[in-house]
Amino acid sequence: MSFDRDTLAAAVAAHGPVIRVLVVATAGSAPRDAGTSMLVWQGGQSGTIGGGALEHEAVETARDMLAMGRATAQRRLPLGPALRQCCGGAVTLIWERFAAGELPETLPRARPLGPAGEMPTAVARKLAAMPAGAAPAIVENWLVEAPLPEARPLWVWGAGHVGRAVVSVMAPLPGRAITWIDLAPDCFPEVVPEGVTVIPAATPPALMPRAPRDADHLILTRDHDLDLALCHAALTHGFASCGLIGSATKWARFRSRLSALGHANALISRIACPIGDTSLGRDPQAIAVGVAAALLRSGNERMTRDRAG
Repeated sequence: MSFDRDTLAAAVAAHGPVIRVLVVATAGSAPRDAGTSMLVWQGGQSGTIGGGALEHEAVETARDMLAMGRATAQRRLPLGPALRQCCGGAVTLIWERFAAGELPETLPRARPLGPAGEMPTAVARKLAAMPAGAAPAIVENWLVEAPLPEARPLWVWGAGHVGRAVVSVMAPLPGRAITWIDLAPDCFPEVVPEGVTVIPAATPPALMPRAPRDADHLILTRDHDLDLALCHAALTHGFASCGLIGSATKWARFRSRLSALGHANALISRIACPIGDTSLGRDPQAIAVGVAAALLRSGNERMTRDRAG
């Protein structure tokens, strides 16, 4: 992912000096894409650049830098010859050290990897032309990183077994802004995954207008009447995709009732029900895996299903 200063600042505050390891370029087969990063500190780490010998080498180098106080390093690693991995490609890594008092409020997206004067013109041009989420680049010994892409909103309605399973699967994945709604605070687990916004609401459908119109929605409550009200609210408000937990029989009844509420059949058909992958089973975790897979594919195809009739 692109640079996340808040995560870095939290790691520095908790662990002291931290090394950020960035995959800046790949060639051939590689375990992770350019732009992937991880944080390493003495005694711990977070994130992954692919595991295996590559990550082991990266962590060892990072800890050596922490011990010696080195600020930056850059290295191209052929995965086969250097690390005896079968990928057959090569990975270029950059290590950067960050510590308390050395982390500016706004970290520049273009940073020199050594002593440098003013930003070269080529670096400024690259910085201006780089779209959100693009792979990083090295230009005249400067690291240039793209801004973070805007997180895709996911609104999860219901904190029962399936809701909890879905949130636990989706929360660790990058690029998602999860909002979780249920009737009262005690509906939610004691520990909520980091980065998830919890909203207790006595009348959840009243919150629908607060959702971005490009949000994905999962309606997973314990109450069929509440599910119907949420479907009605979602169809009225608009959405990128909407999934409803339930059987084919439940969905047939909902279609009829939503039609009676004045929604066009083509619009109703944008709600996916049942959700998940039935071949995986009906266990909450299995449903969550199927739903997560559909959402991960949604850059190319939405979770919604076009249905005839």
